[in-house]
Formats: sequence, structure tokens, C-alpha cells
Amino acid sequence: MTLKFYDKLSRNFIELLNDKDDYNVIIEVENKEKSFTAHSNILKYRSSYFRRELENIYPNKNNIKTITESRISAQIFETSLKYIYGGIVNLENVETRFILDLMSATNEFEFEELSNELETYLINTKASWLKKHFSLVYGTVLGENNFEKLENFCNDIVIKYPNPIFDADDFTFLPESILISILKKDNLQMKEAEIWNHVIKWGISQNPTLPTNLGEWSEQNIITLKTTLQQCLPYIRYFHLSANEVRDSIKPYKRILDKQLWKDIKYHLSFPKRQVKSNILPARYFSTIISEDHATEISTWIDCNTTAYTLTNNPYRFELIFRGSRDGFAPQKFWNICHGHARTVVVVKVKETNEIIGGYNPFAWDNSNTKDQWMKTNDSFIFSSKNGNSIFSNVKDPKKAIHYIRKKFQNEYGPDFGCDFSMRSFRSNNFTLDNDCYCKQDSYEKPIRKLSPKYFSIVNYEVFKIIRKS
Repeated sequence: MTLKFYDKLSRNFIELLNDKDDYNVIIEVENKEKSFTAHSNILKYRSSYFRRELENIYPNKNNIKTITESRISAQIFETSLKYIYGGIVNLENVETRFILDLMSATNEFEFEELSNELETYLINTKASWLKKHFSLVYGTVLGENNFEKLENFCNDIVIKYPNPIFDADDFTFLPESILISILKKDNLQMKEAEIWNHVIKWGISQNPTLPTNLGEWSEQNIITLKTTLQQCLPYIRYFHLSANEVRDSIKPYKRILDKQLWKDIKYHLSFPKRQVKSNILPARYFSTIISEDHATEISTWIDCNTTAYTLTNNPYRFELIFRGSRDGFAPQKFWNICHGHARTVVVVKVKETNEIIGGYNPFAWDNSNTKDQWMKTNDSFIFSSKNGNSIFSNVKDPKKAIHYIRKKFQNEYGPDFGCDFSMRSFRSNNFTLDNDCYCKQDSYEKPIRKLSPKYFSIVNYEVFKIIRKS
């Protein structure tokens, strides 16, 4: 049996910290305006950072070494010292910004145990604050290998919820390094034209003397903006913009682009299959569930083509109008947001199996029905995909292709493709929880998944509006 008395040990060491008789180290903080006393042996054995610092400092005539930490606040360092001596950090009644700064400081001091614990604490208890202060948080952790969890948290926000970041009042104050990091992301879920417009807005804001009227810009004004954005412009996906987007968004600022790039953009719009001299970046992944290859396969099914479309000749673009992880998993959310949208594809990822299941509806979703309504069509279909293998199923009974649920039950039922692919949640009103979603064979030619078990929950789902490219 081992008896442990850590509480008393901690109290005794805190008392040692407060004892000013035997110290041999002084730490100056806040530009030397505040100082603390400590003991070299404790600092060295608790922190490899302080061990290195002390090894490189000569003592004064009283055998005291002085360490200067100008950037650290007195409150942060006092908390760090109490951790060094007593292993205690009190987070009651402190602001979240203080916790973030403490995490950054303790990481610098190489207190891995504490910095990791603070990182986890912030993610688990302060998520809303982290999102609200995204620029500050991302700037703190970007490039810091020790904050992988928090950086992943920020990356997830960037990918899934880019609009609040780009639309925020402080967007134009984003450091260039953070903006570039965002632009590099291949899975940024935002229209490329919108990304371009925000980049232009950011660049102009860095040069407040630029004329507000673009028509009044001189050649020097153009050079100024081009210079400001020279590190950002290479990460715009110009060759995945429509002709209208190029005309409305890119053309007014064409002079900040290299002449060859602008020439290639125009050429690509007329001859998309021909090679250009400029580098063509891949399109950003538009979905957390399906890939570009899935999208071309679905487009082929929509047009009933015998020859499959490819990534270069897909005539459709998939515009995201709903995402469960962003908009909510309650059935009513689907009816509220998707009402009035026609030519849509619903895709879900099944919990545990990671199957992708989906259906195409050529009609507009309608949440105004007071009675259940069956939509008659030969153009809808359902499908599934797992491990690269797809199952496609056409309508067998056109009279029962799509089921629109009456308003009274829209808090329990979501999209319903003839009961062959149906999303519902009776108990929690959350598609991810109840195992109430199901697939069976009824109105379509063949089942898109095994009937046992036919009931399942989902991880996420998305709805796309299918738009023919101009």
C-alpha cells in the first residue's frame, strides 16, 4: 500500500514560493515593471524551458539570476508559478481570454501537461467564445504543433462555417497569414466568387486611401492592391467560376491579375477542355459527404446518360442549400430551409456503416401541405455508395415517387422517397439519434441497401440544388 499526501505537499511548496528568504532567481515581467522571486532548482526540474534559460544566465554578486519575460503579464506568470510550485491552477472567475493566454504561455514554458489540459478545457467548455473570437484563437494556435486539437477545432469552423468568419466586422483585421491559411483549404465550403469578393474587400481595407469608386483608380492604385494581395491571389480557383461570376466579380479587377492568367481564364470559359498555361487548382470540395466523382455520377443519372460524365464535362454544379451539421438535424429544419427548392439531391451518411445514401427530387419541396401528398414522376431516383461501389435505382411506381408530409407531422418526418429511402425521427426529433430512418423496397426498382437492419441513424446529411452551368 502506498500512502499519498499530495495536498499537504502542494500547500508546503506554495508556502515556499511565498517565502522571500532563500530565493535565488528573479523573474521580471511586463517590461520589467513587475518581478517575482523563485528557486532555481524547482524551476529547472519543473520546466526544461527554465533549465535552459538559467544555464545561460550569470548570477550577480549575490548569486541571484534574473530572467526577463517582458511579454508575459503579471497575472499569467503568477498563475504559472503557482502551478510550478503547487500543481494548482484556479480557473474560477477568470475570463476566457485569460485561459487562452495562459495556455499559450504555459506552452512556451513547456508545461505540456497544463497547456494540453487548458486546450481541452477551452474546446469542451468555451466553444461559443472560441467561435466568436475566431481570429484571435486561430492566430494563437496556427503553426503551433502542440495545439493540434484546437487548430483542428478552428479548421472545422473555417470549413463548415466560413460565412460568419468572412462576414464578421473584424474580417478585414485578419492577419495575412491566417487569410492565406484559409484560402489554401481545398474543402472550404463557400462559393469561389464569394471568396474572391471577400479577398478584394480585405485587400482594399489594408489601403484606406484607395478611391471608393473603382472607375477613378489610377494605375498606381491597381499596383497597390495587386502588391497587397500577391500572396493571396494564387489560391483563388479561377477556373471553376462560371462565366457570369467571372464577368461580375473578376473582370472589374482583372488588372490586378497577371495578363497570362486573365487571358487563360477567358480562354477556358470558351474552351474548357483545352489546356492553358496557367496553373489550374482543383475545385474546392463542396461536400462533407460526397466527392466530385460522386457528383458527376449523380449528374449522369439525372440526364439518363449512357456515357458517364467526367470531372471536366459535368454540365451541373451542386449548390449546397442545407447541411445538417450546420443547420440542424431536426426534421422541421429540412422543411423550413428546403421549401421551394426544386431539382435537389439529398445525401446522407449512415452512422456506423459510413454508407452514402441519397435521392433526387425534380420537384420543389413544399411544406405548406395540410394533407399528405404523393408526387408523381419518372425522373426521380435513389442511390447508395459504399467502398466505391454504387447502386442506382429508378422509379418503379411513378405515382409514389416522392412523399410530401403534411405540416402537422413535419417535426417527425423529413424527405421521403417512396418509403424506399425515408428520413424520420419520432422520439428525439433528431435524425442522428433514433434509428428511425429506413430503406426498403417499394416504389423503386431495387433496394439500395440490405434490408437487415433496415433502420438506421445518420452522421450528417446535405441537400444540394442542381444547377446547369452557364
